[in-house]
Amino acid sequence: MSKAAELAALIGSQSALSDRNMIINGAMAVSQRGTSSTGQGASDLFLVDRFHLNTNGNSAGRFTVTQESDGPSGIPNSLKLACTTADTSIAASERFFIEQRLEGQNLQRMKKGTSDAQAITVSFYVKGNAAATYVVGIFDTDNSRQIGAQFSVTTSWNRVSVTFPGDTGGSALDDDNAESLSLRFFLHAGSTYTGGTLQTTWDTAAGNEQVGSGTTSIFDSTSRTFFLTGVQMELGEQATPFEHRSFGDDLARCQRYYFRSVCETSLAYYADSYSNDTITLTAMFPVKMRVKGTGALIGTWTINNCNSQPSLSVHTPDSVSIFNNSVASEGRAFFHAGADDGFEIDAEL
Repeated sequence: MSKAAELAALIGSQSALSDRNMIINGAMAVSQRGTSSTGQGASDLFLVDRFHLNTNGNSAGRFTVTQESDGPSGIPNSLKLACTTADTSIAASERFFIEQRLEGQNLQRMKKGTSDAQAITVSFYVKGNAAATYVVGIFDTDNSRQIGAQFSVTTSWNRVSVTFPGDTGGSALDDDNAESLSLRFFLHAGSTYTGGTLQTTWDTAAGNEQVGSGTTSIFDSTSRTFFLTGVQMELGEQATPFEHRSFGDDLARCQRYYFRSVCETSLAYYADSYSNDTITLTAMFPVKMRVKGTGALIGTWTINNCNSQPSLSVHTPDSVSIFNNSVASEGRAFFHAGADDGFEIDAEL
């Protein structure tokens, strides 16, 4: 795209030069949960932050997911899926897609469900081990409406751009912190999802029109791979250059939904309070989370001169308490956390 075309696209879509991208962590740089997970396919999971690997567990296919140091020029990381167990006998109810779920309050600029609804352009970089055809789609959770388009994958990095028209149907998206839209990349599906014609215009959701016919299954061979990065969703009918954010900016956005804190070395934490045999350590989150999430301790914490393990309680979207109610002396009121011990809080959509 020429510089003049880029400027015209920005002006025509009334987009700002920054904060165009409604997708978080589109460059796949943040991966708080780790960089690799094997034997997946039986249940949902996250690896790279904000990208949900959504499987209904009906397929015998299995895969390894990794954050890779491989990407197109200027985008050094990607999400990679590699089939490890093939499934060539596809049952009707099978399906698998990568998705990012989006809060309604962050999507009001789309004017969806109004007479002046805005067109949306989705762009992303993909490659694989061989030629393949998959589907990218948007699902309107608030109104149960959908739209999709096929895209091709080759053995080289290729930028795909798909423009979806504004949707005047249904109601306006809810202006809150709950899920309103999901951007989905379908990589495997049975006839329940492929039996109809792919729905390429906005309409009431129909299961058999989410994928349509002629698509590839990532589980068709143990040599099959799929790489994804540079995911962008923006207003307008023209894909603009991928919006680069600093690592710190994307990390903070991701920590709204998931926060993980672990020790690099063994540490002792003195309790903030001692009362009625209970010691408490309070930790503040770096950003306020979307909601008061669910939490869990990581590793094996100990308490000085006390055999029982501490517990964790999430009180607000801002903080968590680690406590034990069987410490008989204030002089014992400190915790030990070893290397790689810590806690995690999940407030994902």
